[in-house]
Amino acid sequence: MNLEDYRKQIDSIDDDILKLFLQRMEVAGEIAKFKKEQHVAIGHPAREREIIIRLARAAGPEFASYVQMLYGTLFDVSRAHQHQLNSEPGELSSHLKAAWDASFNKTLPSLASVACQGTEGAYSGLAAGRCFQLPDITWFRNFEGVAQAVKKGLCDYGILPVENSTYGTVNPVYDLMQQHRFYIVRSIRLHVQHSLLALPGVKMSDIREIVSHQQAIGQCDRFLSGLSNVKVTPVANTAVAADLVATSGRHDLAAICSHDCGRLYNLETLQESIQDNGNNYTRFICITKDLTILPGACRISLVMSLPHRPGSLYSVIAKFAALGLNLLKLESRPVSGSDFEFRFYFDLAATECSPAVLNLMNELEHELEDFTFLGWYSEA
Repeated sequence: MNLEDYRKQIDSIDDDILKLFLQRMEVAGEIAKFKKEQHVAIGHPAREREIIIRLARAAGPEFASYVQMLYGTLFDVSRAHQHQLNSEPGELSSHLKAAWDASFNKTLPSLASVACQGTEGAYSGLAAGRCFQLPDITWFRNFEGVAQAVKKGLCDYGILPVENSTYGTVNPVYDLMQQHRFYIVRSIRLHVQHSLLALPGVKMSDIREIVSHQQAIGQCDRFLSGLSNVKVTPVANTAVAADLVATSGRHDLAAICSHDCGRLYNLETLQESIQDNGNNYTRFICITKDLTILPGACRISLVMSLPHRPGSLYSVIAKFAALGLNLLKLESRPVSGSDFEFRFYFDLAATECSPAVLNLMNELEHELEDFTFLGWYSEA
């Protein structure tokens, strides 16, 4: 036999498998109807485990692990089908469909009230300028203040940093996503270049202390490691650091911040582009109180807690893969007050509001005790 003969055998076997698969799904559908009538939960982990153990033993040691993977996927598909049959259109999926349909010709306003953390000259203000033509910015001391301003309606929008290409995730913002309900309407990828600024006439040899935000300090680690006898002090924001240098009167103090802060606070540049990586970007999100989906939305953000059992994360990722949804980001954070339990943050590429995507959101919302849809948006 040649390769083509073997392929014909595989094709014939696949045809038989498909017939059996459809037959199995038909029976699963009948089971779904029974469970709905009897108010029985769709998932039955003990029954699934029993089936896998029986079939793995029958398959023998060589194929036992493959049987486990195959039937794990088959059970996921079966549960999804049963959820789809038994679930009424969920509140979330209906909300998403309505927001998507209403997005035609909708844009962010040119003039908007925007909450930002820090003070004039902060990178979040630059990100706000990328989102809005005329942002009316209200400054807050911390990220919590930004979230609260949006939640209470004091500002229509808020700008928060979520990750940096050099230093990684801004963990306090991800913690806020656990505490507050808001939606992402846009994300902004901002090229960040840090400068070392001081009072006019100050020389590099005069500096004994450098202040900046912890993220900026981390992004300039290589530069700072090359300095001797210099104290590094974190402060609330890079622009706050510039303001502190400007008002301190100290000639031994410098700030890591944007070059624009020199003009705003009458400071001089001691050294430019001191970040470790020239390709240094910070990603900001623009948040709002109400779900808004704008034309061109291509990215979905979700947060969820998963059952503490083997394969639970794989099961969710497999659902995304089955629909061709590319996973752009996966982040985990410990659940406060729990041991070894984590909440997961996902960013997915999704360019259309298809029934399959809506069904998946509906399924996750019903299947998981802790599931939050954060937004469907585009990145600028």
